[in-house]
Amino acid sequence: MEFLKESVDYAIFAILGLMGFITIWLTIERLMFMKKCRPSDYETKDEYDEALTNNLTTLYIIYSNAPYVGLLGTVIGIMITFYDMGQSGNINASDIMTGLSLALKATALGLTVAIPTLIIYNGLQRKINVLSSRWKSAEGEQ
Repeated sequence: MEFLKESVDYAIFAILGLMGFITIWLTIERLMFMKKCRPSDYETKDEYDEALTNNLTTLYIIYSNAPYVGLLGTVIGIMITFYDMGQSGNINASDIMTGLSLALKATALGLTVAIPTLIIYNGLQRKINVLSSRWKSAEGEQ
């Protein structure tokens, strides 16, 4: 139980840190791609749309699951706090509050990853819609 108590925060933070890194990486990649992407490089609108939406599924998965990863860390932290209270036989309000507040930091980090990812995802969706709607005008120029 001590190993779990000592490592749960690191594991949850590592997972959420990786999710945040992937979000930043994919955002930069998509913005760079959209900046250089030309509709004339694609034979059909479907090919163009597919190229524009590449990697958006990963962003969607991150923003929809990061709060759950944080919540998992919180639940494990609360379980450890209650387990420690049960083992010690001592109910000290200070220990309970400290354990619970430390457990809640995982949820806060999960939301810290999810909220910006949601904003980025929606912004990229809007940009894709604008670029995709320009297919007709680019097609007429050929």
